[in-house]
Amino acid sequence: MDIKRDAAIPGLDRAGFLERRFRLAEHGTTVRTELLAGLTTFLTMAYIVFINPSILADAGMPKGAVFVATCLVAALGSLVMALYANYPIALAPGMGLNAYFAYVVVLGMGFTWQAALGAVFISGLCFLVVTLTGLRAIIVEGIPRSMRIALTVGIGLFLAVIALKNAGIIAASPATFVTLGDLHKPGTVLAVIGFLMVAALSARKVKAALLSSILTVTVLSFFWAGNAFQGVVSLPPAITPTLFALDLSGALSGGLLHVVLVLFLVELFDATGTLMGVASRAGLLTDGRMQRLDRALMADSAAIFVGSLLGTSSTTAYLESASGVAEGGRTGLTAATVAVLFLACLFFAPLAGAVPPYATAPALFYVACLMLRELVDLAWDDPTEVIPACVTALLMPFTYSIATGVAFGFITYAALKLLTGRAREVKPVVWVIAALFLFKFVETGSGH
Repeated sequence: MDIKRDAAIPGLDRAGFLERRFRLAEHGTTVRTELLAGLTTFLTMAYIVFINPSILADAGMPKGAVFVATCLVAALGSLVMALYANYPIALAPGMGLNAYFAYVVVLGMGFTWQAALGAVFISGLCFLVVTLTGLRAIIVEGIPRSMRIALTVGIGLFLAVIALKNAGIIAASPATFVTLGDLHKPGTVLAVIGFLMVAALSARKVKAALLSSILTVTVLSFFWAGNAFQGVVSLPPAITPTLFALDLSGALSGGLLHVVLVLFLVELFDATGTLMGVASRAGLLTDGRMQRLDRALMADSAAIFVGSLLGTSSTTAYLESASGVAEGGRTGLTAATVAVLFLACLFFAPLAGAVPPYATAPALFYVACLMLRELVDLAWDDPTEVIPACVTALLMPFTYSIATGVAFGFITYAALKLLTGRAREVKPVVWVIAALFLFKFVETGSGH
């Protein structure tokens, strides 16, 4: 075989480049599998390009500019994760974080959205500093194994709540907080069909089970759920109204310094929990640790920093990456695929919006079910390890906040070890984290 001649063949050259860049064979995957996984992840998180602008618009931000900023920071963050950390984890503006930004900081506390962006900028800058110095990795390494398991399980439960809500299977209730939704709605019926489809196909070892379910439900939605096809291509709006619009002087005021602390804590544990949970689901942990954690944290930190400059709330690693992992994604090529698709969203917004939330809900719920298997690894004969883990996992979905679940979990862990005379087992970083969260709750009086 003529090696030089073969190297000139475009297909072989591209395949060789991707192999060298992402080490596909080493991770037991292929280009096709990674691209399919990336498409699956994108479809399960594409809703953010529509929901994030709507939420931040409530805070007075220009909706069109936020749409562009959301697509750009999701693409940039995912690409950095792909090329620098080589993990199949996508990034985008966080759902809980954008709600905190709009409804608590701006509408509740009365700050301008420009000042709130300044607070996001400062928290991102803090992340860059602690990541570069290695402090953030040290914090994560100090997390007990039981709490790492709790992060995975809690994220699974949180994902389940999101999926059931998007499917319309659960709904709000003034009497019981949550209740059964209207099962007669076409979207809910299609979501149930989609879940049975993805579960059956997965049991039969069909590779594209999740993607097949999403696409099937989307097609059916045009016939039975009133889904409207609104075109294919549209020019992106201007980003200038939010580009570099942050107000740093306003962010440095007394009230927003407290907001920076809250953002820092929430971003830290939302991102860390998601990174470790998705990596665990992908089998990418070695002795319970991520080998390239510092690089993954750097990608997350840089995305927060850049997002504030473009004009959006804090960016974080996405739970929905677990759907791509379940489809076989194991390397950064999955995240790179997501990045390209988010860029395409700038010009194909009507087409991307054709996938309704109830079409992606079945895939998310199926992944959530699989993530619960981590519970078997808990040391069930040690209440000082099990109880904090259960508190963490249960409060994540019930408070609709990963960070709140982690906060109560750490406080409970430190308290139980202290009260049972086993304080020496607690690493210093756990005491610091528990104290910070306790101070936050004392000061704010709530999980916000």
